[in-house]
Amino acid sequence: MAGKAVLEFTDDNFQSEVLDSDQPVLVDFWAEWCGPCRFLAPIIDELAEEYHGRAKIGKVNIDSDRKIATDLNIQSIPTVVFYKGGEVKQIKVGASRKKELAEELDKLVAD
Repeated sequence: MAGKAVLEFTDDNFQSEVLDSDQPVLVDFWAEWCGPCRFLAPIIDELAEEYHGRAKIGKVNIDSDRKIATDLNIQSIPTVVFYKGGEVKQIKVGASRKKELAEELDKLVAD
């Protein structure tokens, strides 16, 4: 059953959807050709479902939206960046486990 969809963040909507968000935001930087990104995708989907209404969960395809990745100096993917109040709060490089990502989100949601 399809649940709450993972948001798609782009160069055009990043300011309004992520930086200006009144909720914590998890941003997954990924690309189609990235194997570890495919491993992480179902975890991101589950988190979007579980944190719906408490946090925004979305992805940036670095092939189609390069500006944000360049601005953040993203060197390898997947990279997951946590935002709150428009500021970067945590960066996790590589395929993280769901538990690690959920713990980080829990901290930001509780703040």
